[in-house]
Amino acid sequence: MAKCAICEKTLSHGNKLSITRSHISKRNSRTWKPNLRSVKVMINGEPKRIQVCAKCLRSGKVQRA
Repeated sequence: MAKCAICEKTLSHGNKLSITRSHISKRNSRTWKPNLRSVKVMINGEPKRIQVCAKCLRSGKVQRA
């Protein structure tokens, strides 16, 4: 399952609307996936490879090994 190891961000569900947005019946369900990156980080003094979202990497919540 796609999940960030730091903030635990997972899949989001919602509706995909038609381009005209005029008919309420023209809706399809869709899924948004988190932007995960596989990075090596230091955990308890040893490097490990975990899945981290790009927002956690950008904000500095993770130190790369």
